[in-house]
Amino acid sequence: MTVPDVIIIGAMKCATSTLAAQLGAQDGVFLTQPKEPNFFSDDDIYAKGAEWYGALFEGAGAGDIKLEASTHYSKRPTYPHTIARLQASGARPKLIYIVRDPVDRLVSHYIHEWTQGVIPCGLDEAVQSFPELIEYSLYGKQITPWIDAFGADAILLLTMEDMTKDPQVVLSRVGSFIGHDNLEWFTTLGRVNASSERIKRFPFHRILFDNKIAQTLRRSFVPKSLRDALKAKRQMQARPVLSADIRAGLRDIFAADGRILAGHFPRETAIEDLYSKGSI
Repeated sequence: MTVPDVIIIGAMKCATSTLAAQLGAQDGVFLTQPKEPNFFSDDDIYAKGAEWYGALFEGAGAGDIKLEASTHYSKRPTYPHTIARLQASGARPKLIYIVRDPVDRLVSHYIHEWTQGVIPCGLDEAVQSFPELIEYSLYGKQITPWIDAFGADAILLLTMEDMTKDPQVVLSRVGSFIGHDNLEWFTTLGRVNASSERIKRFPFHRILFDNKIAQTLRRSFVPKSLRDALKAKRQMQARPVLSADIRAGLRDIFAADGRILAGHFPRETAIEDLYSKGSI
């Protein structure tokens, strides 16, 4: 089967879409559409078969670096078969794993799921009721089976904080890793898939709110004051904050996992900054 040369495997809400868009805009790099096929992780997508997956790369030119970016690949235990399926394909891709302050990632994950209507409760309750919020921030635990399968040399660890501070430096590191010189960060692309409005979605949201005809009718017949009031009721007014007790518990959990991550990547000084200066 046709397989990728490079995969961005996560983590969720760590600017993976932004990095994928930057790479996809470079000459000599081919990014799948959708950029996040989740082929090796999701059972229903995997059931579409190797030909379906291979067709995602049909537009790649000779010599292009074939890229996909699926954050489901670092969402264990939700998707337990990802690595075995990738190994069975015969692929030996280079893997990029982007992380960020684990608490910040957890909160952004919560906001995303709240807007999608998946998590209906407050942040503290969600941390205790939805274990994936913590699991996907356990970067050491998530990356260990990837290292066991493909080796640490096959994995480039990046932090979102470094990419925000100096994106060109980070992109150059990526270029050296994937074997593509002179990558250029395009400031015109901006951030991709960044949650800002924090609007709760519901069934038929796309039809009622994203549809251009519906938007025109709404603006023509519904007073702006009423539209604003209805929007405010569906909007998270401020970024939620964890209680002191919940934060203290997470601090111990994430610090222990951070030591695992540092053990895998002893030369990555950014890991220490991630766990010593961040919100934990």
